[in-house]
Amino acid sequence: MVRSMMDQALRYQMLADMVLALHLGVVLFVIAGLVLVVLGNLRGWPWVNHLWFRLAHLGAIGVVVAESWIGITCPLTTLEMSLRARAGASTYSGGFVEFWLQRLLYYDAPAWLFTLGYTLFGLLVAASWWYFPPNRRGR
Repeated sequence: MVRSMMDQALRYQMLADMVLALHLGVVLFVIAGLVLVVLGNLRGWPWVNHLWFRLAHLGAIGVVVAESWIGITCPLTTLEMSLRARAGASTYSGGFVEFWLQRLLYYDAPAWLFTLGYTLFGLLVAASWWYFPPNRRGR
């Protein structure tokens, strides 16, 4: 019985770590996506203007900006914290992966600063659509 509970807690902890890694991947996609659009256009890389890539990038930052303006917590954060609670773990301590990824993703600042930062970044992404329009033909 005790071993079964420990196994279940470990599974929840591992799932929480996987959600945290996915969250970091989304953050990296949003940041690196804009860098790739600008750099790729300056270097003549046609793939950075594929409509699917640009729509995915715009959608990702659009969700972040909307969550910020509405004042809701990211569903990935909510899911991760729920899984950690089910594991019986603290939401801000734990293993190596958890420790370092949380240090990268979660830092303390006033909420308005995050809203401003997300909004400005979203405006940069929107400006990249005007300055470097996506290729609607898919090439």
